[in-house]
Amino acid sequence: MTVDLFEKFDSTLDEYNKLPEGELNPFTVSMDSVISPTEAIINGRKTILAGTNNYMGMTYNAECLQAAEDALKNFGTGTTGSRVLNGTYNGHKKLEETLKDFYEAKHAIVFSTGYQANLGVIATIAGPKDYVVIDADSHASIYDGCAMGNATVVRFAHNDPENLEKRLARIRKKDPDAGILVVIEGVYSMLGDQAPIKELATAAKNHNAYVLVDEAHSIGVFGKTGRGVAQEQGVENLVDFTVGTFSKSVGTVGGYCVSNHPKFEALRLVCRPYVFTASLPPSVVASANKALELIKDSNLRVKLLENSMKLNKGLANAGFNMGTTGESPIAAIIIDDKDTAVAYWQNMMLEGVYVNLAVPPATPNGLNLMRCSLSAAHSFEQIDYMLERFIKVGKDLGVLS
Repeated sequence: MTVDLFEKFDSTLDEYNKLPEGELNPFTVSMDSVISPTEAIINGRKTILAGTNNYMGMTYNAECLQAAEDALKNFGTGTTGSRVLNGTYNGHKKLEETLKDFYEAKHAIVFSTGYQANLGVIATIAGPKDYVVIDADSHASIYDGCAMGNATVVRFAHNDPENLEKRLARIRKKDPDAGILVVIEGVYSMLGDQAPIKELATAAKNHNAYVLVDEAHSIGVFGKTGRGVAQEQGVENLVDFTVGTFSKSVGTVGGYCVSNHPKFEALRLVCRPYVFTASLPPSVVASANKALELIKDSNLRVKLLENSMKLNKGLANAGFNMGTTGESPIAAIIIDDKDTAVAYWQNMMLEGVYVNLAVPPATPNGLNLMRCSLSAAHSFEQIDYMLERFIKVGKDLGVLS
């Protein structure tokens, strides 16, 4: 008898099959058309987009659109090859130069997705005799980079410098000469909390460890020129590798890593997700390049954080159990059980507001979340509408008294 390779997914499918078909299934949402960075037509209904990570609203920026259109006409729809074959165009080199200028770094490498950036860098630079020490709440791409590599993986308690110090001391006592890579995130994607990079990185340096910071949800959002939380906290000198994505603030797709390590360019020869993946289409590269130029000198960060504080404070004042404090563009409401969370998401859709339903295993500590990620393009009027709908649905479902 042949063993069913899919039998292990039965419990997951059972949970999924409990969800309704069609427009009220949170995992099959399809946008009929997109009006702007903050509005779309979904199932024939005009809907405010409150969960897209489009922090700077760059998806409809006129200069980014024009750059993409020009590249599409001049270079076609794709490269049909990896960066080490025929897939490097002048635009890819220009984008890496823009990243080096943006971060004031000596080296930059562009990947086809942000996921691949973490996957490739972590799996490649930490080898069989090394250790990767990661925050327990790390993104899936960080965990998968650890799984793909051959290093020993050690977790430390979320945002806990003292616990990290203990883990590193234990490693150093056991293996004084081991290579160690500490991986943290500037902003954690589910709850939106910031890392205390100074304290964590100082602990790492006390034990001669390298530090990698994933600024996926903080590029463009924090720092004087939008480089992220490390710049905001004034500790970029403690960071050896910065990873990020173009799929949030930059408004397109792709990922990158920047560094000052003198041997960093070796990644172009040995990093499998870089070597064996087709490169980004020229139109994507061109729009990302233009967006980075705009973000560097933009005041959109001020508007974005004003929006975030308005939504977070409004939800907290209404009595919701909040998973965030307003220190990022992410606002997350904690819902006690999964069925209520699903019903909440469905009712918000019917009220014309799209948010993210976030449930285990994607969330830390088994939380069920209604997660918003705001944009600088949202108006205060739209945020007021979101708040009204959140409160109405909360009362209808008994989440609010």
